[in-house]
Amino acid sequence: MLGKLLFQYLKTYRWLLLGVLVFQFVSAMASLYLPRLNADIIDEGVSKGDTAYIWSTGTLMLAISLLQITASIVATYFAARAAMAAGRDIRRDVYEKVSGFSEREVSKFGPGSLITRNTNDVQQVQMLAMMGATMLVTAPLLAIGGIIMAVQQDAQLSWLIAVAVPVLLLVAGLIISRMVPLFRSFQKKLDAVNRIMREQLTGVRVVRAFVREDIEEERFRGASTDIMVVGRKVGSLFVLLFPLAMLVLNVTVVGVIWFGGIQVDDGTIEIGTLFAFMQYVGQILMGVLMASFMTIMIPRAAVSAERIGEVLASESTLTRAASPVSEFSEPGAVAFDDVEFTYPGAESPVLQGISFTARPGESVAVVGSTGSGKTTLVSLIPRLFDVTGGAVRIGGVDVRDADLDHLWTGIGLVPQRPFLFTGTIASNLRFGREEATDEELWHALEIAQGRDFVEEMEGQLGARIAQGGTNVSGGQRQRLAIARAIVHQPDILVFDDSFSALDLTTDARLRQALWRELPDVTKIVVAQRVSTITEADRIVVLEDGRMVGVGTHEELLASNVTYREIVESQLGVEA
Repeated sequence: MLGKLLFQYLKTYRWLLLGVLVFQFVSAMASLYLPRLNADIIDEGVSKGDTAYIWSTGTLMLAISLLQITASIVATYFAARAAMAAGRDIRRDVYEKVSGFSEREVSKFGPGSLITRNTNDVQQVQMLAMMGATMLVTAPLLAIGGIIMAVQQDAQLSWLIAVAVPVLLLVAGLIISRMVPLFRSFQKKLDAVNRIMREQLTGVRVVRAFVREDIEEERFRGASTDIMVVGRKVGSLFVLLFPLAMLVLNVTVVGVIWFGGIQVDDGTIEIGTLFAFMQYVGQILMGVLMASFMTIMIPRAAVSAERIGEVLASESTLTRAASPVSEFSEPGAVAFDDVEFTYPGAESPVLQGISFTARPGESVAVVGSTGSGKTTLVSLIPRLFDVTGGAVRIGGVDVRDADLDHLWTGIGLVPQRPFLFTGTIASNLRFGREEATDEELWHALEIAQGRDFVEEMEGQLGARIAQGGTNVSGGQRQRLAIARAIVHQPDILVFDDSFSALDLTTDARLRQALWRELPDVTKIVVAQRVSTITEADRIVVLEDGRMVGVGTHEELLASNVTYREIVESQLGVEA
């Protein structure tokens, strides 16, 4: 998965990678040539007192060193450009994939995990791409080229390399094999930390209301401790590699000095050659160490790439039709035809045998006890879920056959928990239609009974809104969400218990304005409050996922026991 992911995104930047290869090759060749020049200075210049040779060769070494530095800088720049661009492309594709997920796929992965996969996991792959583009070229060139050059300098001492390299590889292999499962565990525990943190930030008011601060702090501390324990194990293994590698390097250098000194004493090797051999040994072991460092990064990046691949390979259940229909014969018409819906893994359907119609301009209310399936029912209209039986038709077209963009353009949804985005009131209202004028925004606010409080805010339409709309009240948040749906100018407005935070007077004024100002828009209303739905053209009564009644308020009050019980319970409470 890792190789496939890197190839898929880095192939676009092959010219940058080619530049990395060229300049890293130049840098490595310069590194391999410098020890030989150093040996020549000692053997030919210093030993013979040839000052001119020392100056000329030293100048050449300086020029080669500058070339090496320049090549390394350019190669690193190209590698960074390619890796950062690839990371940007991965994040873009993951975001686009997640944006097309239905509620089913989002629930499967979890919001916290999806955030981690698009941030930390992408960062791991991005870092490997950058380091790999440089080290994977330099390491083999230094190791292989160093071996060749060292053998040319003195074949008799080469047995030290034959011993040191396998020992270093064995040490690195043992450490890396223990790190792979720890990396997988680390990413899962990072998911848990993000999930708990997100829950606590989102539900901070609930936590405070129930005085759960200490308990939630302990839960977060436990998750943080878990990731700390795994991270400490990873860090312990990681830092163990370098001291062991340096031990192997230093023992090898001592061996070179010991056995090379004997040869110098015998006159079979010159001092400059011995120093060059020592430098080549250092380059060889450094190349092996760099390769080992890369192999440490690979397992973690492989785990991250696998997690990213799971998201990219997931297909949304909201599949687009092969020949999507973008023309509706009767815009605004809604029809449920023997609809059945079952959540994945559920033993029984949440909805079963639902059949009713709403003609353009009509208002249809959905009522029922808690858990009767009201929210699930209205979620099928904008196709947040796909039915498991029957069909939902908009404008005479099955929503599964409709063009999704065209379908969503014709629907304005006000969810049960209205969400506002960070920005201004104007930017939130224009979320569905960017070209809306200020006059249209004020008109929508007037219908939603939100004009008064917006005019009192500093900046009015330019007033700042915090993430989630936490700096406005629940009723204000609901009215802004309703105004946003009105600005969208849809054929169908879906209100999922969107009047619950409003007082009875505001609720009545808002409904009157909706019915008066938007007579041609179909309105589907889910409500717990009976007073909200008494004027609806049709009321659908749900009980345990089944439709037990449909009709006007008066008809149901006279003939439907379930509806009458709901009305009587609320009238009794109000009395």
